[in-house]
Amino acid sequence: MGKSLADAYPEAARVFEEADTALGFSISRLCFEGPDDQLTLTANAQPALLTVSIAAYSVLAAKGLKPDYVAGHSFGEYSALVAAGSLDFADAVCLVRKRGEYMQEAVPAGVGAMAALLKLPAEKLDAVLAEAAQGEVVSAANLNSPDQVVIAGHAGAVNRAVDLAKAAGARRAILLTVSAPFHCSLLAPAGDRLKPHLDATEFRDLAIPLVNNWQAREIRTGADAREGLFHQIPNPVRWSDSMRLLASKGVTRVVEVGAGAVLTGLLKNIDPALIGTKFGEASDWEKVSAASV
Repeated sequence: MGKSLADAYPEAARVFEEADTALGFSISRLCFEGPDDQLTLTANAQPALLTVSIAAYSVLAAKGLKPDYVAGHSFGEYSALVAAGSLDFADAVCLVRKRGEYMQEAVPAGVGAMAALLKLPAEKLDAVLAEAAQGEVVSAANLNSPDQVVIAGHAGAVNRAVDLAKAAGARRAILLTVSAPFHCSLLAPAGDRLKPHLDATEFRDLAIPLVNNWQAREIRTGADAREGLFHQIPNPVRWSDSMRLLASKGVTRVVEVGAGAVLTGLLKNIDPALIGTKFGEASDWEKVSAASV
């Protein structure tokens, strides 16, 4: 993950070196070599993915591509704030390391769960969640597109919601392999533990506006950036609304920066006017360059 960038571009290699120094261990080796069981631990995965994102962004910046807006899905908002000049990369990578640790520790293994609900009629979501709760927590965690909602909460409630969603017309409802029930109220203790670290970190006003997860609104100040990172932990990622807001502001081209292409795949179901390309490997540059002409 990210090795082709580091091999091809010195600016990307420098980002991996900076991450290793900031964290005090070789996150670059985990990214490049694994092992997978260590890389996928939340406390490692979050700083690893952020490092790959900023390595990729550093290449785009060196080639003269400057975004008009930035946004990041879940902890991707940290990457977006680095790109916007609000947050230093070394601070961001240390914050997401703490974020991952605190999230992992907030809910004992087996207590929480997440599931993806595909093509559930939107008007039926609230009723499904209300019926599934039975005194436990289950809520929308990622409002990814009109066709995809991810839910999180207590394992029993999530399992009940899966069955109820299928009965209510969802095309698919599938449990996800995750280490914690992200973006629900069970994670509030993680946010409380992270807050002192956020408060102690400098957040500058943004050079590029960001559309945040928590409210799906445009922000420009360091204070709003810090507040958004605190509130996003126990609240849903309003991704579909965020992308619609960008489209309403005239955005037509989107570059997904970092590992994978999940967000690019969601765009066509959010707004057909949004055309996405990904940049996470050196070989992606040709397509990004062609789309930017």
